[in-house]
Amino acid sequence: MAERYSHPPEGGREGVALEVHLADVADRVAHVVPDDATTPTDGSLRSVVETLAWVHDFGKATTYFQEYLLEDSEADPPMLRHHAPIGSFAAYHALDTQGFDTETCLAGFVAVAKHHGRLPNVAEYVVDRTHRRDGDSRQNSVEKRQTVVLKQIGDIHDTVPDLAETVFENATGGSGGWESFVRSYQSGSLLSEIEETVGTQTAGRGVDPDALSSSCYGLVLQCWSALVLADKTSAAGAANESETYAPSQPGFETISDYIEDLEAGVDADKAGTKTERLNYHRSDARKNVLDNVASFAESGGGVATLTLPTGMGKTLTGLSAAFALRDALGGNRVVYGLPFTSIIDQVVDEIQEIYETDTAGRLLTAHHHLSETTIRDTDDQSADDADRNDDVAGMLGESWRAGVTVTTFVQLFESLAGPQNRQSMKLPALRDAVVVLDEPQSLPLDWWKLVPRLVDVLTEQYNATVIAMTATQPRLFEDEFELVDDPDRYFEVVRRVSYELDDSTERYIESQSEPKSYAAAANELRAAVESGQTTLAVCNTIDSARELTEQVGDGSFVDVGRLYDDELQEAGSADDVDPVELAKRVAATDDNALLHLSTRLRPADRLTLIETAKALTERGHPTLAISTQLVEAGVDISFDRVFRDLAPIDSIVQAAGRCNRSFEREQGVVTVWWLDVPDEQSKTPAEAVYNRGTTLLPTVADTLRQIRDESGSLSETDVARRGVEWYFERLREDKDVGKQTYADWVDDAKAKELGTISLIDEQLSAEIVVTRTPAERERAEAIRNAQRNFEFETLGQLVDETKPLRISVPYYSEDSETADAITDLPPLVEDEGIYELDVQQNPSHFDRTTGFVVPEASVDHQFL
Repeated sequence: MAERYSHPPEGGREGVALEVHLADVADRVAHVVPDDATTPTDGSLRSVVETLAWVHDFGKATTYFQEYLLEDSEADPPMLRHHAPIGSFAAYHALDTQGFDTETCLAGFVAVAKHHGRLPNVAEYVVDRTHRRDGDSRQNSVEKRQTVVLKQIGDIHDTVPDLAETVFENATGGSGGWESFVRSYQSGSLLSEIEETVGTQTAGRGVDPDALSSSCYGLVLQCWSALVLADKTSAAGAANESETYAPSQPGFETISDYIEDLEAGVDADKAGTKTERLNYHRSDARKNVLDNVASFAESGGGVATLTLPTGMGKTLTGLSAAFALRDALGGNRVVYGLPFTSIIDQVVDEIQEIYETDTAGRLLTAHHHLSETTIRDTDDQSADDADRNDDVAGMLGESWRAGVTVTTFVQLFESLAGPQNRQSMKLPALRDAVVVLDEPQSLPLDWWKLVPRLVDVLTEQYNATVIAMTATQPRLFEDEFELVDDPDRYFEVVRRVSYELDDSTERYIESQSEPKSYAAAANELRAAVESGQTTLAVCNTIDSARELTEQVGDGSFVDVGRLYDDELQEAGSADDVDPVELAKRVAATDDNALLHLSTRLRPADRLTLIETAKALTERGHPTLAISTQLVEAGVDISFDRVFRDLAPIDSIVQAAGRCNRSFEREQGVVTVWWLDVPDEQSKTPAEAVYNRGTTLLPTVADTLRQIRDESGSLSETDVARRGVEWYFERLREDKDVGKQTYADWVDDAKAKELGTISLIDEQLSAEIVVTRTPAERERAEAIRNAQRNFEFETLGQLVDETKPLRISVPYYSEDSETADAITDLPPLVEDEGIYELDVQQNPSHFDRTTGFVVPEASVDHQFL
């Protein structure tokens, strides 16, 4: 058996020779790791990863693996066919032979060992894999694996020594050979040498807690992620050329020209109306930021903040600043991170309009759990061929190879904190990138110490530049460079709202008693709309929003959700419902409009309803929107009145950003009230959400008490500037928010521990595809047919297409009413736990206004 394969002949395709695959992966490293990238000790990172590429699959050279690959013959023991362990020892030896420092050798050891898995806690893993007891004839599982590696070395030495010599010659650049590796492993000296780098010198197995530097985790990430990307794209058959990995950069001049067209005629002397003055100040702020970008770039980059009030065009300003920084610092990519998927489409749509592009090319990618993420070369035959072998387009899209990637904080920060194997492929794209964090105050409080530490990894080891952009800066980072010379000036000139505290909020501040009933709140909302005002009520929970909607709903309102359903049935698809036409139909009824928004409605429906609400408010039609927090950050919509259930100060300010956004009236009014307990729950929505874990509402009450004047009134700058700063200062100093343990895990290279945490509350949930039209039901049936016929590629594509039609429903126990309601539904994709709610077949589970509902238990169900 002279030939050694990395991938076998199958499906009419020739096999891939092992040496060819190793050389191909090594060649791809040049496309993934820049030539000037260095390790923390100034070694060549590219050289390190090229070394790893040459040895990562070296273990496939054994007869045991080849028999398994070609004959489906299982070795005895099965671990004889495992190829990563021998490769990890070869990686350490090859790097050490070339003179790389010990920590770089360890990073290579772990990267190769886990190039098909997840990263471990580095020090513990190294000791566990290299410790060998003296004088004990009984071998434990790790010692058996070490013996297996010894047997694999002997097999390769006996059968393909020339291949081994070639691999090690290329891996070490001629500085070390196969024979020296064989001697060092057979003698046990290599095992001892590796263990001693992180192990204690005491008897038995132990880990030296001070053995690794604080930069080790970032180094392991870089080595591992670059190797994984090069290896997976090679195996998938992606073209081995720079164009495969290169972005198409959106030009700074294009966005500048676009903004200039928007600002045509903006002049301080001619800024007479409030709208004209707002446009002038937007233009002035943008120029101010771009002037400061040059100074920031000259300082070498790092972390900058961009602090402007809502409605000041932060998206365009932030993108302009990011592109200018990219050019000034010689970067390739911009990654635009947002807290919620609900506002990604708005940013993506704006970029698409400016650059006349879509998200399937090399200029722009949208990446979140509801998006189809691809980079396709439709004119590249090799890419088409590769698509039949693996999803190359999806792989490159998820690897953020485009010039701009718009994504979520979950995708960004969970890919830095103990990522899964495929998640890691995006990390090489962060090198020299500009990363925009839009609304960073939305990050979970537990992560407030970890995120700055991960940003340190980005700026110090990936040479990335970060812009934290919001109206309500949480001041997460040290030594921030503020891109706006005087943020207070813009908050002063853009006074669009006044704040008032409802009596229920006053009672919370004084005694935390007597919240506002939903009936009383509904009466106030009706009165506001009947006076001709467009009105938004933001609730803290889905149940609260539903309760308020039900209390308001009566004959004086036209239900926009029901009219939307009529249009949807006629159009067949949410994409084919025109929000402007729907708004015209609503206005033609001469009734006030009622609109409900929550995550119990499908993303496609929410997007259309938000655009409909925007069209209604722009024409001044009396409209009441009742929503959860999904409208707060980044949704470009404006109401005359806003009512906000009691919440942290930054959330109140963000809600206020949806009020009088473009000076539609002299001054908008934002009312903060404290809503009662909905249904049979035990806590008010505010307490249930914001007093869980860290108790935030007492700090909110103290802040409101501190910043209001003697008359009790609150100006916009009182809340948006003094209130926000005082509130966040109290969280940092009094509450000491953020788990230091999380940041310590980065310093201690505990990747396994980092992989256990999430930005999203870990709770039971189910994915439900809601089918509302015949066309959507046909797609669901096509998914079932693809499963029955084992057409997995078609199945994957069809399932991806359902993402805009999916909702995620949490439940708190397996025997809850919500869990029962979900399991009443038929599974759509068995292995992935995705259910189908056909609203025609299960009308009790769906409401045209509020979306998915848990039906009231029947008498029969109570006895089951």
